[in-house]
Amino acid sequence: QVQLVESGGGVVQPGGSLRLSCAASGFTFSIYVMSWYRQAPGKERELVATITNGGRSTNYADSVKGRFTISRDNAKNTVYLQMNSLKPEDTAVYYCRAKFLNFDYWGQGTQVTVSS
Repeated sequence: QVQLVESGGGVVQPGGSLRLSCAASGFTFSIYVMSWYRQAPGKERELVATITNGGRSTNYADSVKGRFTISRDNAKNTVYLQMNSLKPEDTAVYYCRAKFLNFDYWGQGTQVTVSS
């Protein structure tokens, strides 16, 4: 059974940090490209960051460049999103996604709220 379980969300003040984790099971994690997406209320889901299967290449949305870092540990079947210098506009539900050819899996999401 394929599972992607996100954790690490919560409420943080502007300027603060959070580290999201996404634990994968039920598929060969190391061959999948992993991504983080987010969806704010009333907005479309948007791509935040992507990391290739070996972790050598990453890409970020312009809005998070220099503040967020995506990483993965293939031995632990886990992908991370380190979020620093958080802003109120980062408030959203954050989802992880695993994709390989026609195989495409999503997690249930974790809420991140940035508020004073």
